[in-house]
Amino acid sequence: MENKDLQMYLRLLAYLKPLWRRFLLATGAMLMVSAITALLAYLVKPVLDDVFFAKRLNMLYLLPPLVVILYFVKGVMTYTHQYQMSYIGNGIVNRLRDELFEHIQRQPLGFFDRQPTGELMSRISYDVNQLQSAVTQVVTGFFKDLFTAAGLIAIIVYREWRLALMALVAFPLAVIVIVRVGRRLRRISVKTQESMARLYTILQESITGQRIVKAFVREDFESARFARQNLDYFHTRVRQTATRELTPPVMELLGALGMAGIIFYGGYNVIMGVSTPGTFFSFLAALLMLYQPVKGLSSVHNSVQEGLAAAQRVFGLLDLEPAIQDRPGARTLPPISRDIVYQDVSFTYDSREVLEQINLTVRRGEMLAIVGPSGAGKTTLLNLLPRFYEVSRGAILIDGQDLREVSLASLRGQIGLVTQQTILFDDTVRYNVAYGRTDAREEEIIAALQAAYAWDFVDNLPEGLDTMIGEQGVRLSGGERQRLAIARALLKDPPILILDEATSSLDSEAEREVQQALDRLIKGRTTLVIAHRLSTVRNADRIIVLADGRIVETGSHPELMQQDGLYKRLYEMQFREEEVEEAEEDLHEEAEKLRKAGY
Repeated sequence: MENKDLQMYLRLLAYLKPLWRRFLLATGAMLMVSAITALLAYLVKPVLDDVFFAKRLNMLYLLPPLVVILYFVKGVMTYTHQYQMSYIGNGIVNRLRDELFEHIQRQPLGFFDRQPTGELMSRISYDVNQLQSAVTQVVTGFFKDLFTAAGLIAIIVYREWRLALMALVAFPLAVIVIVRVGRRLRRISVKTQESMARLYTILQESITGQRIVKAFVREDFESARFARQNLDYFHTRVRQTATRELTPPVMELLGALGMAGIIFYGGYNVIMGVSTPGTFFSFLAALLMLYQPVKGLSSVHNSVQEGLAAAQRVFGLLDLEPAIQDRPGARTLPPISRDIVYQDVSFTYDSREVLEQINLTVRRGEMLAIVGPSGAGKTTLLNLLPRFYEVSRGAILIDGQDLREVSLASLRGQIGLVTQQTILFDDTVRYNVAYGRTDAREEEIIAALQAAYAWDFVDNLPEGLDTMIGEQGVRLSGGERQRLAIARALLKDPPILILDEATSSLDSEAEREVQQALDRLIKGRTTLVIAHRLSTVRNADRIIVLADGRIVETGSHPELMQQDGLYKRLYEMQFREEEVEEAEEDLHEEAEKLRKAGY
């Protein structure tokens, strides 16, 4: 094993520390099993020589009960060892999976932009399961097989050292086979894990994108795409199994060659009177019993290689330091009392300048609207405030404090977020609204729902607050989902509010309902709004216009309309589109009235 591999496996075994008492108990039981196995091989000689050849009656009364007692004790110790080691192996992997999930949770948004969801799911489930198998088998079997083999080898050498040397002739060949098979198995294991990660990615994309799949009639395509990747995984798994299962037959063949020589040489010595049948069969019994632990050790080596391939991926992720985290000595940010300042802020993403030298001050209690064409950097500008991403140059200050010098928890605790893509969990209404304040009383949750104009529809749900809403709130309408998100922000009661195109995906009726809730949410807060429909931000205290990552215009709605610039062109173009939409809605309503009237 290479030094790097050894360090990785020792790192894995370091997780044994909290379970050391169980490990000591398992080790004691394991030593007992190994000692009894060697003793049973040792007893073959007195059974044959003293009972069958010397015909000593006292040994006949002694040896059979002793064998029963030894097998009983061995059974109890084997169960104790297997149970404790299984507990230890599963405990290690359970802790490792918790650490991995927690570590992923602490990564910034940029990390999730680069890592497919299916890949992360594969790391947490499949790769960790591979580790579980490796740890359980290795920790369970290695020491037991090692000590058992050591005890049996001692019996073999003690009985017939010449025969023992003959038996060991095949050992170097076996080692060469085990090492080469192990290396190949590790390479294939890496490919298997990568193939499974791609399979998870296709599965996740297909399930979450079912609306689009069905809308474009791509069910057959997705099935074929999954089948191709599943077939690739199948072939990789078959190669892995074929390689793993190559070791036992090779070991058996080498063992048979050694056994044939031993039977010939040992039988010749018995016939010539150099050795007794009891001595030879005691040796032979020990040798036959030695096959199982040696086979187990070769299997352990294969499991180690598979485990190291998984450990490399798991520890590689665990060793990835979050790009955004609290600096040493980070202070707690007090509630905003003055302003938010963007000071020469620039942001680069994948070598592309998204924002360039943004200078902006947002006063406490002000409603600032951010508008501009698609790709101008509006969402990025707001994502920098809660440090979802880190500024590339410049600084963002709240009441004069650089956000990088305060704790993330105290910063994000002051910010409420309502986005175009409403994120809800497959749980109850109560759980989703109280997500940011798990200690909230029922009266507070209801008050937040009432303020968000959501209590009427929630109260009419089958189980009220305890109604399950499905994945992403699929059992609710778009407007209802958005009002739950607003209620969640209201319950958190943050001094700073970010609204990222919170009504752009809604129809006119739902938008009016949600806009009422937003108007109540905004009161008394410092609010930064991105609006798809410019008509919704006409009452903002100030509007800034972004284009190509720069602020090109700023002012109130009347001031910007007088400037005859980009804002006015965007507004007039959208106003004409809205007029067409309203006309279409009026025509649809008139047609519906005529249809009902029988025309």
